[in-house]
Amino acid sequence: MGIFSFLTSIKPQASTSFDDHPTNATSNINSKTIEEDIFIERDKPSATENIDKEVIEMAITNNLEQLYSFLDKNMESKGYDDALTNPDSYHLEQNLDSLRKELMRTIKRVKTFYEDFIREIDYHIESRSRSGMIDTVEELKMKKEIAGSHIEKVLLIETDALNKEGDSEGIIISYTRGFRNGLAAISHHTIINKKF
Repeated sequence: MGIFSFLTSIKPQASTSFDDHPTNATSNINSKTIEEDIFIERDKPSATENIDKEVIEMAITNNLEQLYSFLDKNMESKGYDDALTNPDSYHLEQNLDSLRKELMRTIKRVKTFYEDFIREIDYHIESRSRSGMIDTVEELKMKKEIAGSHIEKVLLIETDALNKEGDSEGIIISYTRGFRNGLAAISHHTIINKKF
């Protein structure tokens, strides 16, 4: 069997229909299943696709949701475990300070993301305005307003964190509660349960 034997094995027969138009004899050929790999190219994503995915992941990890997920953490079990490890009040203060600094780093990261995003939107608004793309400009302005409202929320959370009040104190309170529960567990186990 040669390389091109498949061409000679099927001989199309031209037939004429009642309209005297020749028809293709491909309907007589048994349909074979065609492998998906023949038509679909499975390559690694290009560099631009990787960059786009990184930008999307960065937007997801650096937006307001990241800040809220940090604020929603229940730090009580961490405080409890830390008290069992080192039941010193100085250790409590160090960990509270560490939590506050981590919160401020998260706030700065989110704030920087939104500030850069607004600068990028401003550039696009200006360049699309010059091109006369009115609908796109209006859409970009709406996105800028949304980003502006998000950055206002971030600034409010930052002010509350600096004043040690508001939503930012939730993680501090839960950590302190856990630490105190850990201290109470140590006291209960070592002193109160002791029979004398």
